[in-house]
Order: sequence, then structure tokens, then C-alpha cells
Amino acid sequence: MAARRPALRPRAVRRRRIGLRDLHHLGHLAAVTDDVVLATGAIVLPLREPLLVAKAAASVDVLSGGRMLLGLASGDRPVEYPLFGRDFQQRGRAFREGVETLRAAWHGGPLELPRAGLGADWQLDALPKPVHRAGIPIAVAGSAQQTPEWIAEHTDASLNYPRNLGALRLKTREWQRLTAGGGKPYLTPMVLRLREDPDAPPQPIRLGLSTGSKALIDHLGQMADLGVAHVSFNLRPNERPVDDVLHELAEDVLPHFPRQDLA
Repeated sequence: MAARRPALRPRAVRRRRIGLRDLHHLGHLAAVTDDVVLATGAIVLPLREPLLVAKAAASVDVLSGGRMLLGLASGDRPVEYPLFGRDFQQRGRAFREGVETLRAAWHGGPLELPRAGLGADWQLDALPKPVHRAGIPIAVAGSAQQTPEWIAEHTDASLNYPRNLGALRLKTREWQRLTAGGGKPYLTPMVLRLREDPDAPPQPIRLGLSTGSKALIDHLGQMADLGVAHVSFNLRPNERPVDDVLHELAEDVLPHFPRQDLA
């Protein structure tokens, strides 16, 4: 999809619930695309070694010329944690420490992690460094066992599953209040079943919407008015061939929404 003709190329490509080796796929996409955002949605950080995540993400960022967006989560499957020798109940603390490690690894100069007894005098560093001095933008999926205040202060975007418009209004208002209009975007992934009839009315489905293109345009417009900066579509499963859905999105829907940068 990412390498299709310009009218069909997406504005972002997001890998869902991924491991480190999936970042290799984003590295490939970095080589065959020019301007789409490459994102994860999301790496379960407490189950990974943060320094390896930092290095892999920075590698994709360098290969893509600074187009990496790192989506992170704390995980919600207790059965996975014993497999990695990790404590499910401590995943919130592990997540905070992991974000601290990512930031330290991307910072210029020797790596400093006082919590791990690592000081600048060790003269160790993590390479490569991200393209931008501020590091790679981090989006938190859900709450990651953190307070909204912590997420607003320590990360760069909020990644939340779709809600009805009333509940969405409350979430985006809270995010805007916490970030004080600081330009940190609110992002939403959603399952989309685009009906063949453009006049088909919208119907909620699990984690998304079944709708015709006209109602989709209206719904996305309302989401934008409420403060949603970016919506990503999961097109599988779908009743129609994905190529047909992509064509309709490109021709009939995307022209209503001029491109905006995520970060």
C-alpha cells in the first residue's frame, strides 16, 4: 500500500501490537516511501529492553529521515508477563522507567541513567541518534497505567481507541487542557468497514465504524472539530477488496482533509 501511486499512498503507516522485529519492516518501508509517517501502535514497553527499543526506533528514524512515531503501551495481557520474567502488577513503573531510558538513549552525549548506576564518566552511548534533537515523538496508547497528567508532561501524543462523539469530546477537552494548547496531537486508530453504498448510514462496530463514504466524511469532520489530529484505519476484515476501499478513500474521502503533520 505504501508504495502505490501518489493518489493512493497513505499519510501514515502503523504497525499494530508489535515486537522489535516488526521495526525491521518499518525500516523496509522507510526505503520505499518518501513522506509517510512510520508508526508503531504499540510496543508493549515493559516486556522489552528499552535500550534495544531506543536503538531500533532510532535506526528507522535515521533511515526514514525523521519520520518515526513511537507508539507505546503497558500491555493488558497478564499471561504474557511470566514468559518474560516480568511482574504484571509493576508494569506502570516499568513503563515510566522505560520512557526515561528511551529519552536518555536519544539525548546527545554520554548515556546517563542514575537509576541503573550509569553516569557520564562511563563514556557509553547509544547509537544511532534520532534525526531531530528532541528525539522521536512518543505516543501513549490508552493510559499505560499512568495519570493523564504524566502522559501530557512526558510524552508527545495521546493514542486512543474510538469513542462515541460525546465521550470523545470529554477526552479531547481533557487532553487540550492538560497540554495547554502545546501542539501535542490526539490520535485515534479505528476499524473501518467502508460500505459499497456511499449513502449507507453509520453503524458502530467493535473498535470502529461500518459506514458509507458520505457519512464517514461527516463523522471524520466532527472528530476533527473535537480535536482529533489523525485517524488511522484498519481495513481488515472487510467485506470489500481492500484495493477498492483504498481507491474510494483516496478519491472521495481524503480530499476533504488536507494533510497535517503529526509532530
